[in-house]
Amino acid sequence: MGKDFGCWQSRSKGISTPVGCPPNSVVNLRPSTPKLVLITGATRGLGRAMTGKFAELGHIVVGCGRSRNEIATLARQFPKPHDFEIVDVSSDSQVGVWAARLLSSHGPPDLILNNAAVVNRNAPLWKVSADEFSSVMDVNIKGTANVIRHFVPSMIERKRGVIVNFSSGWGRSVSPEVAPYCASKWAVEGLTRALADELPSGMAAVPLNPGVIDTEMLRSCFGAAAASYPNPGEWAGRAVPFLLKIGAKDNGKPLSVPG
Repeated sequence: MGKDFGCWQSRSKGISTPVGCPPNSVVNLRPSTPKLVLITGATRGLGRAMTGKFAELGHIVVGCGRSRNEIATLARQFPKPHDFEIVDVSSDSQVGVWAARLLSSHGPPDLILNNAAVVNRNAPLWKVSADEFSSVMDVNIKGTANVIRHFVPSMIERKRGVIVNFSSGWGRSVSPEVAPYCASKWAVEGLTRALADELPSGMAAVPLNPGVIDTEMLRSCFGAAAASYPNPGEWAGRAVPFLLKIGAKDNGKPLSVPG
């Protein structure tokens, strides 16, 4: 690693550039003003990997998940000012209580990552039970809307902030035996693009295809073949810097994490 010359960064029109740095010197990339990043589904998979990467880069993460043990683990690993709570995003009342507390203690988020999602067990649509179908819709669609309902008004008041709703490759294409999941992610695409038209200037809402990553969810669909894809940690190394660059210029655009 090269010597740290203590280079500083100038900010012009939201772009950081090294100033007065010798060639090949190391620039301190930790933010002068940390972003407040809200992540749903923070306890597993992509949510867990993003939590670690955002914290590593000096940002403040507020996250939720349904596992009491995993939330406790996150709270120990990432103490205050980070904040983690047991929340089922499919419950509007639980999200409402969570939002009231966080908005009081931390203020509006700069970046919302609606990442929480579930997938149905592989089966033809007619073999998916009504309860399982509802569970997918409740988390993937209603959960996304619940977070928007309770957090976005405070962002609109200050006319600043980015909402990223996690879609999927299966939100822009289809595959057999995951029809409920495909339907939910196509809905996320439409919901997000309509939301984008409702936001004031200076804000953005984008649907995001994260790509194909070796997660527990993918293994439920692909089995052992999922191991041929990047793991969440590797993915987060690319995805988090990409997410931090999303701004008002991207409002309404369907985006994909670079491969």
